[in-house]
Amino acid sequence: MAQLFFRYGAMSSGKTIEILKVAHNYEAQGRKIALMTSGIDNRNGVGTVASRIGLHRKAIPVDAKLNLFDYISNKNKKDEAEGNGKLVCVLIDEAQFLKKHHVLECARIVDDLKIPVMTFGLKNDFQNHLFEGSENLLIYADKIEEMKTICHFCGHKATMNLRINNKQPVYEGEQVQIGGDESYYPVCRFHYFHPGQNR
Repeated sequence: MAQLFFRYGAMSSGKTIEILKVAHNYEAQGRKIALMTSGIDNRNGVGTVASRIGLHRKAIPVDAKLNLFDYISNKNKKDEAEGNGKLVCVLIDEAQFLKKHHVLECARIVDDLKIPVMTFGLKNDFQNHLFEGSENLLIYADKIEEMKTICHFCGHKATMNLRINNKQPVYEGEQVQIGGDESYYPVCRFHYFHPGQNR
């Protein structure tokens, strides 16, 4: 039975490595997938899923106007007409940047087209507010799983993302600031409020 999955974790929890692994496993069995990512993240070029350890591949960029249900439905019809196999899974990286309508469209892909949708992303931003995509995935997903990583400072479980500038904590600013290890640390709650101090 198809389901909508949301796998979330702090920065550096291996979300992108996992989505690339899942894509590889499906394709190694000759199964067709749609690999998608937010069009906002342009660190490695728009429409690229890239992990911190150097693995990367092209993906379909999702912008605010894209109707995911229509896109996947039309792709399946086109592939079927051309004699190609249908999609067996939709994989979406950087799912925190999805809009509410995207999440509802993912639910329709699962419910109406019977295609599983697996989404991967952050839960909370650097001020510990939910992203729009994450909030709606927490509401509408059938299965929710946390991907764990450790605090940059102490090795305890990281649950938050500390924005940094020149290694100094930043607690104010726009919600979206694209960046990697140079801009964010995964941290525990204690070190979110007391970065660098002994626990």
